[in-house]
Amino acid sequence: MSHQYDVYAIGNALVDTEIEVSDAFLARMEIGKGMMTLVDKPRQLSLLEALQGEAEPHKQTCGGSAANTIIATRYFGGRTFYTCRVANDETGALFVDALTAAGVDTNMRGPRRDGISGTCLVMITGDAERTMNTFLGISETVDETDLDLDALRASRYAYIEGYLVTSPSARAASIRLRERAREYGVQVALTFSDPAMVRFFRDGLLEMIGDGVDLLFCNEDEARDFTGTDSAEAALEALKAHARQVVMTRGARGAIAWDGEQLHHIDGVPVKAVDTNGAGDMFAGAFLYGITHGHDFATAGRLASAAAARVVSDFGPRLSPEAHLAVRRDVLGE
Repeated sequence: MSHQYDVYAIGNALVDTEIEVSDAFLARMEIGKGMMTLVDKPRQLSLLEALQGEAEPHKQTCGGSAANTIIATRYFGGRTFYTCRVANDETGALFVDALTAAGVDTNMRGPRRDGISGTCLVMITGDAERTMNTFLGISETVDETDLDLDALRASRYAYIEGYLVTSPSARAASIRLRERAREYGVQVALTFSDPAMVRFFRDGLLEMIGDGVDLLFCNEDEARDFTGTDSAEAALEALKAHARQVVMTRGARGAIAWDGEQLHHIDGVPVKAVDTNGAGDMFAGAFLYGITHGHDFATAGRLASAAAARVVSDFGPRLSPEAHLAVRRDVLGE
């Protein structure tokens, strides 16, 4: 069967504003470092006000975890579809225009509802750690009606963003997506997204996973928290009860990937990190490109590790289309 799409994803649609801050600023404003925290619009605006004079924002970009991932898959040469919800406002237009420019198909091409589109303030400290304060806006209301089942049926993989666990309607849509994908013979991948999701919404994530997914993406902290274990190896073993295949990133130490039969140790690529925002998203996007284009876990892991290293060595959660092709050429020779 020929597939129209390699990856169909669902996630929060957010426009990111990146800004460099000090640890002292995070402490003063009582912001949990290295975590994603949901905030209301007034809180986000008060943070931006407090930052006046402290730092200049980097440019606004179309973001959200799964959006970053499937734009990466697209730029490597894959075909992707993205389900999300943005409002009929300037922020929403910026988001849809950026998706379209990247060549990603979306359910948001037609008329959009009134409301406020989601935004994320991404604060980067000197140690390259990223801390996010997110106002979901209309994205929080994404539901089953946003699913495009024809596009899903025509896909190899469905990819579910763990951040959706915070919204009852988005969680229900994710569960429906997994169930429909099963019916259609589409592989299901899920990412835990953030340690806070595992810590505070574990039961919801278990609902989203249901009787298991085909491929789970996580980092080592998320894996250990989710499974209540104290080592990467023990966490991986415990995760096999929830996923047929597991990819666990370990920061500068690379990643470990279980392909259902064999364990692959993927080396990290030494690099001076300036901004870790988007590293996990990029890793997943490159990995999904690799496995949907005939490569095994070891090769897809090498591509993902190289791409993640490139993205953390500059500001912003993404690379240019040309940079993706350069990484692909360097690693895969294609």
